[in-house]
Amino acid sequence: MTQAQQVVEDYLQDAGIEWELGARDGEFVVTLPGERKLKTVVSLLVGESALTATAFVIRHPDENHLEFSQYLLRRNLRRPGVAYATDEHGDVFVVARTPVQAVDAAYLDTLLGTLLEAADDSFNELLVIGFRTSMQKEWDWRISRGESTRNLEAFRHLLE
Repeated sequence: MTQAQQVVEDYLQDAGIEWELGARDGEFVVTLPGERKLKTVVSLLVGESALTATAFVIRHPDENHLEFSQYLLRRNLRRPGVAYATDEHGDVFVVARTPVQAVDAAYLDTLLGTLLEAADDSFNELLVIGFRTSMQKEWDWRISRGESTRNLEAFRHLLE
C-alpha cells in the first residue's frame, strides 16, 4: 500500500465514512449520505502521481439539453477544485484530480464535502430542468391510481 493510499484509508476510518475497496488497485469506493439524493457514491482512485475522485450525479437528461448543460457549466465557475463532466452516454459526474503529495486528511475532508455538495445541492434543480415531463407523467399516474407521491413531494408546487 502506498503512503497516499494509507492516508486515504486512515482518513475514511477515522471519519467513520462508509467505504469499501474498489475493483481497481488503489481504489476506494465511498458512500456519502445526501439530502436531495439519497446517497452519492464516490470513487477515490490513488494512482502513482494523482488522486482522481469521481462521483455520479445524474443520468443524461430527457429534455432541455442545452439549458441542462449551461446550468452545469455555470456551476463549474463556482466549484473550487472540482468540475462537472459527462461520459459518452451524457451521464453527469463531478470529478477532481490532485497530486498525491497534496493528499492529507484536511484535503480529503474538503474534497468529499465539495463533491457531496456538487452532487447533492443541485440535484433537484437538475431534475426539474432535465426530467420535468417524466416527473409530471409519474405524478399524474400516481394521483390517478391513488399511489403515494412521497418521492415527488419536493416538486409538488410544480406538479399539482
